[in-house]
Amino acid sequence: MNRFLAIDLGAESGRAMLGTLDGGMLALEELHRFPNTPVQLPTGLYWDTLRLFQEIRHALAICGRERKIELDGIGIDTWGVDFALLGADGALVDNPRHYRDPRNSQITLERTFALAPREEIFAETGIQFMPINTLYQLHAMKLAQSPALGMAKTLLFTPDLFNYWLTGIMRAEVSIASTSQFYNPAKKDWAKGLLRRLGIAEPMLPEIVPSGTRLGTLLPEVAEASGLAADTPVFATASHDTASAVAAVPADGADWGYISSGTWSLMGVELETPVINDRSLALNFTNEVGAGGTIRLLKNIAGLWLLQECRRAWAIAGCEYSYAELAGLAAGAPSCGMTIDPDSFTQPGHMPERIAEHCRAQGRNPPEQPGSMVRLILESLAASYRKVLENLEALIGRRITRIHIVGGGSRNELLNLLTANATGRTVIAGPAEATAAGNILVQAMGAGIISGVSDAREIVKRSFPIQVYEPR
Repeated sequence: MNRFLAIDLGAESGRAMLGTLDGGMLALEELHRFPNTPVQLPTGLYWDTLRLFQEIRHALAICGRERKIELDGIGIDTWGVDFALLGADGALVDNPRHYRDPRNSQITLERTFALAPREEIFAETGIQFMPINTLYQLHAMKLAQSPALGMAKTLLFTPDLFNYWLTGIMRAEVSIASTSQFYNPAKKDWAKGLLRRLGIAEPMLPEIVPSGTRLGTLLPEVAEASGLAADTPVFATASHDTASAVAAVPADGADWGYISSGTWSLMGVELETPVINDRSLALNFTNEVGAGGTIRLLKNIAGLWLLQECRRAWAIAGCEYSYAELAGLAAGAPSCGMTIDPDSFTQPGHMPERIAEHCRAQGRNPPEQPGSMVRLILESLAASYRKVLENLEALIGRRITRIHIVGGGSRNELLNLLTANATGRTVIAGPAEATAAGNILVQAMGAGIISGVSDAREIVKRSFPIQVYEPR
């Protein structure tokens, strides 16, 4: 029996999941859950990074002091692209920004392209162009003559920062590094020349390590405060949450695709080598690194973010709905007969009003009730999935017959059914806890307990139920 702790930080909440591997089966237990609420200041939108680390330490104390659990490993996964800058003394030189901060704009992309053309950036990195990418966040800081950028000696992505605070070791795990748009997946190294062209000091980039790397053990003060053994190892798991989720897709063969469904919907396939050519550039696909050195050829779609923002807006107006209630209202609402582009609504605030204004601008009557609004969002996501599926098949030259939906969004039965109908493919939903499961299983790979991703997926198949939706 082996026990691992997965710290899974999403854009809306974080949780600590205890994973127990026993007899080829994985059991998960939620030990701690907490909100992840960004902080708006006059200077921008920030992650509450210090509070998040306190929540991580609290989770460790639940294991050590309250439950007396001996852990075989700890691993942290988070969303992509965001980072912290540290000075020569190892301290933060600024609070880490949120990827939805207003400084991350299309204007920065255009100014970047004036120095490094779009085609050359894609040829070097194979990454989808989005204003939130680390490359453009750094260039925005450079253009604004940010004092923090001038003082920075080390850049650490969000999970790498928390790993450093736990162990004192500064490393960049490869899956999270690949989201930056200055990692070259073909050369398997930083695209340092690209940063130099933008006037950004590349010496601040740390050493890259593979998923599953044992970084070290807990710092003495962390171990003492938590009650955990001083030799408790910390692993650089598949630190990008999507990489962990894909590692836990219960699939085999080569005719499957996936949707990691949550705040973002990341839809793609798993390959051995990146697809970097004129067609993938034109379609704006991304080549990120997965567990075991695989490539996740995928497309980022705004996902259930629109629903989360609508729910937040309705709560502010005095109407509190659970996600289950909204799903029920949507299931009882008629089809909207139209769709919207989810990627047109990536900024926070006033989501129901903005969607309604968009509908009116298109000469359509906007949804008037929450159920109809949610139905419109879910039908629009399913339509986006169909388009991405067609483009994926064109890029890889083969048909995808099964779509595995994993993550929290896999619980949305209406969206699963709409996806099956829109794509004409079999949809296999689950596990909902794929990210935590993948995090734990990649740690087990690093510890030498399981042999690789294929072994991990067999464990997932045995351990978690799935739901199948056939198109109709």
